[in-house]
Amino acid sequence: MNFIKEKDQILFLWSGEVNENIEKTVNEIKTVQNVTVNVENIERLQLASYPTSQFDTILLLFSSDYNYNQEFLTHLLKLLKPRGKFIFKNESNSPEINRSNLLLSGFVNINLLENNHFLGEKPNYEIGSAAKLSFGKQAENKEKIAAVWKLNVDDDEEQIDADELLDEEDKVRPSEESLRVCGTTGKRKACKDCSCGLAEELAGENQSKNQPLKTENAKSSCGSCYLGDAFRCASCPYLGMPAFKPGEKVQLSDVQMKADI
Repeated sequence: MNFIKEKDQILFLWSGEVNENIEKTVNEIKTVQNVTVNVENIERLQLASYPTSQFDTILLLFSSDYNYNQEFLTHLLKLLKPRGKFIFKNESNSPEINRSNLLLSGFVNINLLENNHFLGEKPNYEIGSAAKLSFGKQAENKEKIAAVWKLNVDDDEEQIDADELLDEEDKVRPSEESLRVCGTTGKRKACKDCSCGLAEELAGENQSKNQPLKTENAKSSCGSCYLGDAFRCASCPYLGMPAFKPGEKVQLSDVQMKADI
């Protein structure tokens, strides 16, 4: 009985019939100075109307066939003071089941003692208690952490002016034409068998720089106009027209001769 201290409030539970072992154990507990012992039949405990947080220790030292369900264990937890102990013996369930039932009922620091006795402890707070959370310290800690990573620069130390990193030309927004690249090469350079119109566009840019583009006797650069739209350039005048035979005279309709805008 080394777990019983002076002035403890003890609840001793028993089942079946009172025998010599129960009387002997209760009398042994009473030898501890100023200890109060309440003896109660386990099946009548719910009718006893004990107040919550009354007992330092609840003992059920003799095994019984009583159903140790979670409702029963939760009731015992309410009767215990914070850090109060429940010591019992239940051989009808396996140690794993006993441990699981104690955990699910709210007991902590569960241990298996001698002679297959289990010990479960009530947490160091009352059931239903509340505590105010302080977020002020958390905010102060965040400010301290931010201060640690803050760059500390002396006034005399020379720094790079961010505005001087870019020239005026770098700030000019590029045109859509200059951003167009070849789908094959990924660059603004037409591939050998260009059919997307980039070759004509680049050729037009080069000629516009040197001399006006001559349109007299213009011929197809790809030679594939007659095959259909899938083989025509982006600037091909035959876009939208059906395929035709090589050398066949093709006339544009009035609709095609009109501008879209």
